[in-house]
Amino acid sequence: MDVTPETSGAGGRATADAARAASISLEGIHKRYPDGTEAVRELSLEVKAGELVVLIGPSGCGKSTVLRMINRLIEPTGGRIMLGDEDVTRVDPVRLRRRIGYVIQNVGLFPHQTVRANVATVPRLLGWPRERSRRRVDELLDLVGLDPSQFGRRYPHELSGGQRQRVGVARALAADPVVLLMDEPFSAVDPIVRTRLQEEFLRLQAEVRKTIVLVTHDLDEAVRLGDRIAVLSQGGHLEQYDTPAALLGEPATPFVREFVGADRGIRRLVVTPLDRETLEPLPAGGPPDAPTVPLRGSAYDALAVMLTSAADRVVVTDEGRPVGVLGRQRVLDLGRTE
Repeated sequence: MDVTPETSGAGGRATADAARAASISLEGIHKRYPDGTEAVRELSLEVKAGELVVLIGPSGCGKSTVLRMINRLIEPTGGRIMLGDEDVTRVDPVRLRRRIGYVIQNVGLFPHQTVRANVATVPRLLGWPRERSRRRVDELLDLVGLDPSQFGRRYPHELSGGQRQRVGVARALAADPVVLLMDEPFSAVDPIVRTRLQEEFLRLQAEVRKTIVLVTHDLDEAVRLGDRIAVLSQGGHLEQYDTPAALLGEPATPFVREFVGADRGIRRLVVTPLDRETLEPLPAGGPPDAPTVPLRGSAYDALAVMLTSAADRVVVTDEGRPVGVLGRQRVLDLGRTE
């Protein structure tokens, strides 16, 4: 994607990329190895264009196998994988992979190439003119929060783990793929850097709106990042496919209930946005003397403010103006699960 007057800026970029995003449809796919091991059995799953779907489950449940079958690093034994209206099992796998961005746990940057050369890998393979490739690399390094004039000539060993991961994301986006596949993308960095990378990734996705399938073993990461979460059990069996709030509030099977854990109520508060309809009206005499929390926050934010200030309610504000009151019992009700 070159930046033109029609697509420059975050809004135009998001609109242009969303138009190019493609849905993914897994139709009864399975993978059986020569020794008889069934890694995935008859999995069907729909991912909408521009949606971020997380695959999660215990080790050995086939999460990464599913991801690799989508871009045909592993060939499915049967079933059909649709990218938009195209059956990917019937196209040239090399051409397919150049249309799909792929980010892995340890990044896989070429150690003897600069950051700029790493990001330009796929455009170079596609024969892009040098100037077009240079503009695209600069745009993407800016997008992932790395100044191209400062980082473009560095080598991977000169970067921190978080910076290398950002370069990996930029490289995956370089040829403007319709789909982005991510396999444990943030697990190789420490928890503080991981949280920052997740925040940056959410900001990035808000701009580019790619169709993303992300594999993780971390439920908190899945809840934070996913539009929908697919919980898989052994053999790639789909236990539940739902929004984070629905998954935490209404586990569909005993397996899911055990997997999300006894503290799922707290996790549910994290993904429950504050809503005007859930608020008590302001008293006639004006807002009470209580701590405030912005309307754009979550129920968890409201509870945290109450606990740290020893208050039993908060005043919810919208752009600084009080719009309602939220009590502690109401917050606890929002986090209640079955």
